[in-house]
Amino acid sequence: MSNSAKMSARQRIETLVDPNSFVEIGGLVTKRNTDFNMQEKSVPADGVITGYGLIDSGLVYVYSQDAAAMNGSVGEMHAKKIARLYEMAVKAGAPVIGLIDCAGVRVQEAVDALAGFGEIYISKVKASGVIPQISAILGSCGGGVAVSSLLGDFTFMDAQNGKMFVNSPNAIDGNSVEKCDTADAAFQAEAGNVDFVCDGEADVLAQIRSLVQILPANFEDLGGKDTEDDMNRIIPGFDGLVPDPAAALAQIADNQVFLETKKQFAKDMVTGFMTLNGGTVGAVANGGEAVLSTAGCKKAEKFIYFCDAFGIPVVTLTNVKCYASSMEEEKTIGQAVADLTCAFASAEVPKVNVITGEAFGSAYVAMNSKHIGADLVLALEGAKVGVMDAKSAVQIMYEDEIAKASDTKAALEEKTKEFDEMQCNVKMAANRGYVDNIIEGPEIRKQLIYAMQMFGMR
Repeated sequence: MSNSAKMSARQRIETLVDPNSFVEIGGLVTKRNTDFNMQEKSVPADGVITGYGLIDSGLVYVYSQDAAAMNGSVGEMHAKKIARLYEMAVKAGAPVIGLIDCAGVRVQEAVDALAGFGEIYISKVKASGVIPQISAILGSCGGGVAVSSLLGDFTFMDAQNGKMFVNSPNAIDGNSVEKCDTADAAFQAEAGNVDFVCDGEADVLAQIRSLVQILPANFEDLGGKDTEDDMNRIIPGFDGLVPDPAAALAQIADNQVFLETKKQFAKDMVTGFMTLNGGTVGAVANGGEAVLSTAGCKKAEKFIYFCDAFGIPVVTLTNVKCYASSMEEEKTIGQAVADLTCAFASAEVPKVNVITGEAFGSAYVAMNSKHIGADLVLALEGAKVGVMDAKSAVQIMYEDEIAKASDTKAALEEKTKEFDEMQCNVKMAANRGYVDNIIEGPEIRKQLIYAMQMFGMR
């Protein structure tokens, strides 16, 4: 162990999986290299424990890097064990979980170690969209190991001991770890590289169990679990939760459990998983700022592609007025929205959109609207759908008329009210078939469950 406060590589596995369920594979494998007097060094299991076990009785494959064996560095046989584990997991159709605590490449093995990195990379790429891949950063995760972790689907990080970096903080021009610890969990989470930041190893392992229990085992797994939560449960005061979509989604979810991904990144967009009447659903929602940003679009795009690959229906809560506006955003926002639009439009899973607040302009179109392929669009009473908010539209359309009015404020208010009723009322969109049904906020849970049942989910 790298320090006494941390679990051993084997203890981590035993804590993660169901009791007495882990079976080790390749426990006797060790290094072949003899350069630099390596024949005199003992490297048990070549620094990584690999095998399979159960989480909530479901099969998972696990590898856990052993910092007590050459700091968990990746050598030739270390890498081959991980690549072999991936082969088995893909064949069995079960998730792979990597518990990372690694000093990086094993320098003594030179190009053989680099070839090993390549074997791990290609194994992860081939498994993408076939089985879920989860990484947990429990110690050091630097250089090529960081790249390997980010080739997976979800990354957990221990805020106490985890360090993730491509270049170490002191190797970055003009920086030092005292100025900014670019390897710590807070920095990496804000950058969007970490999905879940956890308080200690035990919390990391517990949260991985929660995610594995909600995800399908592979791209063909229909999933679904029994739930005691009432499918017709009413949510009093739901309309008041619209500005806080994470809280809203938690109330909609079975047993009020919503697993939010990348919570610290792009807070104008919320993504995560929940179950509805036992069936797994992916959720995408606009944050309280009601804008689309480049980072928010990228966050949602990747999430949607994951859901589509694994047959997970997507529910969106749309409340968006405009695009984020700044010099930097202007460089990237157009392409980001285009990519988000492509993700929604190309996804073949059931897609349900609920307009919870305002839905204006092409930002609304990109948010899983009927126009780009949503299968069902619901809207809360009082929602607004239009080309832009009424006041802005009126100021464009009636600029001269309002300027000539004796009471410009009254004229603006009158025209705004008129435009709002004629063009922004959600009933106008429903009349044209762009909204399928207008619902009361407290009934949103049961309406979404009815929709999922209509699409054949549980």
